[in-house]
Amino acid sequence: PQPMPCVLEGAKDHAHHGWRILTAPPSTRKPHVTLEFSPEPGNESREIMMMRTVALCALLMSLGADAFSAARQGARASLRSGAASLRMQAGATKHTLVLVRHGESTWNDKGLFTGWHDCPLSDKGKGEAVTAAKVLAEGGFKFDIAYTSVLKRAIATLWTVLEEMDLMWIPVVRCWRLNERHYGALQGLDKKETVEIHGNEQVQIWRRSYDIPPPELTEDSEHYPGNDERYADVPKESLPKSESLKLTEERFLVEWNETIAPMIKSGKKVIIAAHGNSLRALVKHLDNISEDVIPGLNIPTGVPLVYELDADLKPVKTALAMEPLSGYYLGNQDDIRARIQGVADQTAVAK
Repeated sequence: PQPMPCVLEGAKDHAHHGWRILTAPPSTRKPHVTLEFSPEPGNESREIMMMRTVALCALLMSLGADAFSAARQGARASLRSGAASLRMQAGATKHTLVLVRHGESTWNDKGLFTGWHDCPLSDKGKGEAVTAAKVLAEGGFKFDIAYTSVLKRAIATLWTVLEEMDLMWIPVVRCWRLNERHYGALQGLDKKETVEIHGNEQVQIWRRSYDIPPPELTEDSEHYPGNDERYADVPKESLPKSESLKLTEERFLVEWNETIAPMIKSGKKVIIAAHGNSLRALVKHLDNISEDVIPGLNIPTGVPLVYELDADLKPVKTALAMEPLSGYYLGNQDDIRARIQGVADQTAVAK
C-alpha cells in the first residue's frame, strides 16, 4: 500500500523543506514510518530545526512503541543517506572537501607552543580521532585520497580515521607544506607563562596576528627544521625559523594549487588531516576571510569540517555553516562551540 503523507502541525509554512512523515496505512501487516528531512539552505534557523525535532519525537512516540522502535532502528541508515542529500541540496555543489584538525596532542594538553615539534596524540586526542571517524561514517562520507603533514599527530589522526572507516587502502600524501605554523623561539614554551612574561597583548599578536611572526630561533636550536632529517630534501631557504599565518598560508597554497585543488577538480573525494593554523590558512583562502577577522577564528581538534565546493572550488554555503566559515562542522554543535572556546582560552591567564 502507498504511504499516507502527513506533516507536523504548525509547520505548514515550511512543509516544502521541513520534516515530512509518511506512515503506512493501519491495514498494513508491518506498520512503518518513513522520515524525510530537507532543510532549505540558508533559511533554516537552528531553533526551528530543534523545535521540529522535538515535535517529531513526540509524534513518533504517539504512533506506538513498535513504530518508534522501527524508526529508531532505521535512524543510522537515515543519517548516512540524509547527510548526502543535505549536501546535494545546494544545487551548485560539485565537490565535497573534508578537513580535520588532528586530535589533541600531548603538548596541546600541557599548554605548550608546539609548531613543528613532533609530539604524539594524547589519549584524549586518540579518542577524538575515533569520534571523527564515526561521524564521517554515519554521514556517508567516502574518500579517494588523503593529504596530511609530516608530523605524527596529524598522520596518526588520519590513520585512525581511515582505519575506522575501512579506508586504509586509499593513497595518502604527506607533505611538509601542510605542517603547523612554525612558532620560532616560542616553540616548547608554556603559553600561559609566556603571557605572564610578555603580556597578553604581545602574545596574542604573536599567536593570532596575520602577518607578524614570533621571534626567530637560531640554527643551533633543536627546533630548527634544518636539523631534522625529514626535511633534508627541502631547500634551506624554504625552512622557516619562525612563521606568521601569512607565511603559513603562502607555503600551504603551493601544495593546494599544484596538487590538491587539481585532484578535487578531477572528481576525487579528498580529506585533509592537518593542523590548527595550516587549516586556518586554507579556510581563509577558501572563504576569503579578511585579515582582521581571521585572528579570531579557532578550529577545534578532532572535529570534521565539511566544505561543499562549486566547479571553481568556491564554497557553497549551507544552513549549518558557522560564521565566518562556509563549511560546517559534523557533531554536536554546542559541544563544538565549547571546544572552539577552549582553543581560545589556551592563553588566558586568571585575574
